[in-house]
Amino acid sequence: MRSIVVISSVAVGLFAGMFMMAFFSGLATQEIKSAVEIQLSHIQIHNPAFIDDKDVNDTIAGASAIIAGVRNDSAVKTVSGRIVTTGMISSSSTASGVEIHGIVPSDEKAVSIISQDITEGVYFSPPTPDMGRKGNEIVIGKKLAEKLGVKLHSKIVLTFQSAKGDLTAGSFRIIGIFTSLNSGFDETTVFTKFDDLGQLLGTGTGMQEIAVILKDGKMSDLVESGLKRKYPSTLIQTWKELSPEMALLNGLFDQIMYIVIGIILLALMFGIINTMLMAVLERQREFGMLMAIGMDKPRVFFMVVLESVILTCVGIPAGMLLTIGVVDYLAKHGIDLSSFSQALTSAGFSNIIYPELQTSMFLPVSLMTALAAILSGIYPAIKALQFKPAEAIRKI
Repeated sequence: MRSIVVISSVAVGLFAGMFMMAFFSGLATQEIKSAVEIQLSHIQIHNPAFIDDKDVNDTIAGASAIIAGVRNDSAVKTVSGRIVTTGMISSSSTASGVEIHGIVPSDEKAVSIISQDITEGVYFSPPTPDMGRKGNEIVIGKKLAEKLGVKLHSKIVLTFQSAKGDLTAGSFRIIGIFTSLNSGFDETTVFTKFDDLGQLLGTGTGMQEIAVILKDGKMSDLVESGLKRKYPSTLIQTWKELSPEMALLNGLFDQIMYIVIGIILLALMFGIINTMLMAVLERQREFGMLMAIGMDKPRVFFMVVLESVILTCVGIPAGMLLTIGVVDYLAKHGIDLSSFSQALTSAGFSNIIYPELQTSMFLPVSLMTALAAILSGIYPAIKALQFKPAEAIRKI
């Protein structure tokens, strides 16, 4: 029974630690995937001067040729050129600052998933006969619509500085409302058609930003290096450079998880020590007989530690199998955290979390558990060495 308790403790402790790692790994992966698909893309190309003050005149030289060249790269999935500027969006009741993206809908649809997040209206589709077209079209987030007190088909006004430095305003009709996984993005970003915004700004076909989606996001650093050599006069950045806090968060999760594993194993060690100590104290007579017939102290010490290690080594695969089974199920069905939806979306996380078990976790966690087992057996083994054969044999 004691052996089963130790094995079960190791299995459950290992499962708890690895499940936490899988949960936070899935959380970080989904956060990155969401940010890439909604806002960042794998790689962005800008005029180096644009990053400093986001002046609409700092367009990318030869943007059309760059887009054509990037599209020919075998590692690139799709590309989209954008006009990007900041301004004020106003309704009849209030106003708010926003970042305005002028896009080619067909290109942007392949780069961003905003078109899939439309909850009301359409994503720049041809207008229906009963709606007609009055003014330019715009797509805004639900959070922003609530803030402005507007709804589908309402008119709003965008005010911004043109390429000539003049204050320019344009009337737009809301053709679609989206709800993404990032409520902050929904409240501060709007989308208009490239030609409509370019005409108002006076930038024509000029682009301030080119977004690139790769076939494999892990190749972003390699592709970035190639593009920098090919287009040295432009500023080329991966999502890690565009959002360093997200890259830091990803690395921080790994460090935190190993600390959590360490805490769980520390608690597990006390459980193993307690169980093994009880086993040693209950077998005083047996230890006394072994020492009386000539077993030396190093062998007694090694025997107790070895028992602890063997029980732990049985518990490790049991914990691994339990973790694999549970994580595999939840990776398909997800963990519903809808009750925390407001807090999650404000940070850009999904309401459904899909744990992700990385094979690189197994070896370090197994070694940490084995080390904990060895350390757990030391004190009970030392206690066994303190028994005097003559006194121990008389124990009943």
